Amino acid sequence: MAAVFDIVELTRALIKCPSVTPADAGALDVLQRVLEGLDFVCYRLPFGVDGPEKVDNLYARLGTRSPKFCYAGHTDVVPTGHVKDWSHAPFEASVEDGLIYGRGAVDMKGAIAAFLGAVERFQKQLSASAKRVPGSISLLLTGDEEGAAINGTKKMLDWLIARGETFDHCLVGEPTNPEQLGDMIKIGRRGSLNARVTVKGVQGHVAYSDGVVSPVHRLVKLLSALESHPLDGGTEDFEPSNLEITSIDIGNEATNIIPPSADARFNIRFNDCHDGASLSKWIRGLCDFYAKDYDLDIDVSGEAFLTSPGKLSDIVSAAVAKVTGSIPILSTSGGTSDARFIKDVCPVVEFGLISRTMHKVDECVAISDLELLSDIYLTILDQYFLKVRK
Repeated sequence: MAAVFDIVELTRALIKCPSVTPADAGALDVLQRVLEGLDFVCYRLPFGVDGPEKVDNLYARLGTRSPKFCYAGHTDVVPTGHVKDWSHAPFEASVEDGLIYGRGAVDMKGAIAAFLGAVERFQKQLSASAKRVPGSISLLLTGDEEGAAINGTKKMLDWLIARGETFDHCLVGEPTNPEQLGDMIKIGRRGSLNARVTVKGVQGHVAYSDGVVSPVHRLVKLLSALESHPLDGGTEDFEPSNLEITSIDIGNEATNIIPPSADARFNIRFNDCHDGASLSKWIRGLCDFYAKDYDLDIDVSGEAFLTSPGKLSDIVSAAVAKVTGSIPILSTSGGTSDARFIKDVCPVVEFGLISRTMHKVDECVAISDLELLSDIYLTILDQYFLKVRK
């Protein structure tokens, strides 16, 4: 196996693919060429009907034996916002003062490149001693993490289960570090519930309210009850659950009409004191009391989960400490990730780049951080296949 890429140039090549969910824009083609050059067997896994719902994904595997280590990530990115606000075009992958600028630089194309760099060096180490990978390494790469997450990792895992393929442990390369590499490893995530409620009333003139029912009054009381109720005080492993009202829409342009309906949306990020079913029951109870006549749609995109500290988090923590000199915090903070699906298959933790610029204008990654992360990933591979086989 000869060297097939440079992690800086691979990061830039991926950024140049404008893969805003659900578009792939060639990003997975770039990675498949690299992976095949590293002797991985690759499978392209498109899911969803043709059109805007269709998502392309890539599964790659090197070896078949245990222990089975999986690295999961995504090549899709969020929209750029107003391009004129960027100091460097978001898909040109410009390099300036040791930084690579572009959408996806830290979330999470740079991390994928860093991991492949680690895999290449790991293989070279083994080749130098006439050894092969003492187990198997897989990559689970989706194009649907930033979007609905319907036709990505979840369906890839279903495909793998149907084939009888399993993992022993998984590392997700999300940007987990607030300020510098070595800050934080994610060992779980809060769940996420989105709700939309439409309160129905009886339209009428504001001056003649007999027989008129204001949906706005009912909605305001409902939202006040939802927002003022403390869900919990947090736990040893999780921050407190919180509810945020994200939208109130009435669409009434007249000043003398009580509207027929009023609509609101809210999100709950919840810890393991709750689950989607218990929160849905609580919400419906409040809607019954305050809204009376209403429509309610609830979507639970992921339940809260925790990977208890143990072998996997110990290996990642030790690798981070060895390379950076910092002992990372084990955290469940932040938003959701595809780890919420993977936790049903095997223990999973997350570690990647610095999150400071993710989803922002002028998202960027330091070349030195790419190289340092690749060193950490290499150390994880070294320690994983040494310790898990014992």
